[in-house]
Parts: sequence; structure tokens; C-alpha cells
Amino acid sequence: MPMPRPLDIACLQTRPMPDFASALDEALPLAEAAVKAGADMLFLPEYCGGLKTEGGALAPPSAPEADHPVLARMRDFAARRRVWVNLGSIAVDGPDGRIINRGLMLDDRGEIRGRYDKIHLFDVQLSETEVYRESARVSPGNRAVIHDTPFARIGHTICYDLRFPGLFRSLAQGGAEILLCPAAFTKKTGEAHWHVLNRARAIETTRFMVSACAVGPVPGGGESYGHSLVVSPWGEIVSDGGTLPGVVQARIDLEEVAQAQARIPSLAVDRPFTLTQPRRSVA
Repeated sequence: MPMPRPLDIACLQTRPMPDFASALDEALPLAEAAVKAGADMLFLPEYCGGLKTEGGALAPPSAPEADHPVLARMRDFAARRRVWVNLGSIAVDGPDGRIINRGLMLDDRGEIRGRYDKIHLFDVQLSETEVYRESARVSPGNRAVIHDTPFARIGHTICYDLRFPGLFRSLAQGGAEILLCPAAFTKKTGEAHWHVLNRARAIETTRFMVSACAVGPVPGGGESYGHSLVVSPWGEIVSDGGTLPGVVQARIDLEEVAQAQARIPSLAVDRPFTLTQPRRSVA
């Protein structure tokens, strides 16, 4: 009989805040509450270091990684409370004048144990008045990342990455047992697709999905959906954060990954194929 592998996790469902100070004021009390409730790992949303929009473009406050005040305070918190913390993402100054949408994994000594730069950028026009052009300010990443932790190997994605299943499949085939998708998903697309996409990624990979999502109005325009999710490898919703700020707590058993993979071993049986294009008719 396989031994259970329990893990207590918590998503911090924070509101988008326009600057570093208010972002910290939002996140730190929730982080304290999660640790007091017994969480071994904390997961924060995309742009948890601050988010606002200007003229239809995402305009998060940014700083160099070495001097980023939100990163510094969260490193101090992780070390002081002896807890692992995943910063879903913060805005870091890049070398080309644009920023990088960067997620970071912090260990229980406050050390940075991994970085992931968002690969797929959110460039969409949802309506005449709701337009997002993340690439106008953000430089994309080009590397998939798995974090090694004492609890599990964890694959990191961010928000719009959720719509690219090949990334999740590669992370799972690379050994990740938990897949993260921290987000500031828009309310409009969230209502239509957030739950089904998270469940689909879990089912396709037979992995846990842990997706902390910001909630509420974005300063400058827009709104984040909330509903931070923990989804089992069988596609069942373990926890749903709803539409208010707070802590989304869950106790998961990582042995469920092996059990689901044994039942649906799709990751191990990929087959090569070619795509045959239809012939064009000759006039």
C-alpha cells in the first residue's frame, strides 16, 4: 500500500494594488494567517507586487530584482516564518527597457530557489474599451521551469500560459507533480474559461493544478476574476477561492499523482505523427 504524501498549501487571493506598499499591506496579513493555519507552502497570484493599467496597457510597478521591495519583504517573511513561498510573479526591470513578468520560488530561509519568466504574453482585445497589450511593456521568457522543493517538483507557468497545453505537458513529462498557474485573469475571460482550463490541464497531465488568482478591480481599469483553484490530478476541484480576498487552504496528497497516472498513463504513450494538409482543388 503506497504511503500518503500529505502537503498543506495555501493560495493567497489578493486584490490588485497600484504600488509596492499597498501590495505588501494586502499580502502579508494573509500570509501570516496561512502560516498560522498550518500551510507548508504559500502561493501568490500574478503581479502580486502591484498591478495597474494605463491607457489599456498593463502597467505594474517595477524595480530591479536585486532592489525589489516586495521580493525583499517576502524573502524576509519566508525566512522568519520558516515557510516556502511562491511569488506567482512580480514586475522586474529588464535589460531592454521593458519589464519581465517573473515568478520566483523562495525557500524557508528566504533564498531564491528558482525563477520563471512568463512565456506567453496577454495581447487581446476583449471589447472596444477593454484592450490588453502586455507585450508593449513586457519582454517574454523562453524557458520552461521546474522548481525542486522538499515536498514535490513544481512546474511554474503564469496566467495566459494556461491556454497553451503543450507547456503543461512538457512540465509534467519533465517530472513536475504540481503545476502552478498564478494569474490576474480578467473577469470576462475567467467567467468563461478559468475553471474548465484549469481542470483540463490537470486531467491532461494527471497533476495537481495550483492557481492563485487576484480578485477585484484593477486600478486604472479592468477586473480580476478571483476563484483561486486547487485541482486534483483527476480534475476535481479541491478548493475554490470565490470572489473575495482571503486564504484558500487545501491539504493534498501527492500520492494521487501516481494513482491518476496509473489509471490514465497518457503521458507515457505519446506517438509521433505527421499532419496531412488537404489538397487544394485546381480550378
